[in-house]
Amino acid sequence: MKAGYYVGDYTYEVRDIPERSAIDDEVKIRVAWCGLCGTDIHKFQGKNGASVVVPPIILGHECSGIVMEVGPECKYFKPGDRVACDPSYGCGKCTWCQQGFPNFCLERHGVVKGFSEYVYPPERNVYHIADSLDLEAAAFTEPLSCSIHGLDLIQIKSGKTVVIYGMGSIGSLMLQLIKYSGASEIIVIEQEAEKRALALELGATLAVTDQEIETIAQEINIDYVVECIGLKETMEQAIRIAGKNGKVLLFGLGDPEKPISFNQFAAYTKELSIFTSYLNPQTSERAVKLLESGLINTEKIISAELSLEEIGDELSTLKYARKGKVMVYLSKDH
Repeated sequence: MKAGYYVGDYTYEVRDIPERSAIDDEVKIRVAWCGLCGTDIHKFQGKNGASVVVPPIILGHECSGIVMEVGPECKYFKPGDRVACDPSYGCGKCTWCQQGFPNFCLERHGVVKGFSEYVYPPERNVYHIADSLDLEAAAFTEPLSCSIHGLDLIQIKSGKTVVIYGMGSIGSLMLQLIKYSGASEIIVIEQEAEKRALALELGATLAVTDQEIETIAQEINIDYVVECIGLKETMEQAIRIAGKNGKVLLFGLGDPEKPISFNQFAAYTKELSIFTSYLNPQTSERAVKLLESGLINTEKIISAELSLEEIGDELSTLKYARKGKVMVYLSKDH
């Protein structure tokens, strides 16, 4: 079978690797679609993703597909089932798993390498999806589940003002989730006019530039700030513009070589709370249900549909990733 590898030194290649049968409680899935994640781009650029990266590795983890075969210990899936995957494995036994934090599992590792024709996750990481849910949309399960976890942490109250940085794929998902939280005002910060228009279409009450938000922050109290870009400049501004009793979620994956700084006295006088969000513990099922409900528009987020071979050029140029979510097609099933 074919698989797309990051092999180090800004190099990507498609390799032929052996296809095998499912063992134990594995679910062998023919991958239909897999999203290109920002962490894949970080890995290609020689940085770590959610974990330390040691190439060569197969990229991709946001995938959906059709069950082809199940291992002898698998109970709840059968060939032909339409499914989505959670790529992050929690052992269920270590101290962090016992406390309900599988994202901190001492044995955590990726069990879905979505830039390949087949994946073999254990059934605990596989989710049934309704026939009504398109498989391309179902591949948004993982990024949506991560977004849900981030918003769970800051617990947005109805009637409050929320600012979101960035209208990439994550920002677009966050915006739609926040729209249903009851926030009275949702302000999106985005430099590109086309993306500001999309923000208004998806439910923002206002879409502005990073210069304009400085003035707005002096006029109103910003209750929540959700930063979905990960740049040093935007993270620092996010902390600066947050209002009294504000909560800031630094969701974007920042560059570890560019740590941020902020005025701790100003944060103290505002009684500011700063949050980060790591992976998607126990939120995949909720993500599937939201996608099945039709409340989340994924079509408007997709900027390109590319083959495994075409991803090499995309990782080098980010031609489409800068515009939205790049979807990689494998079987192309819907």
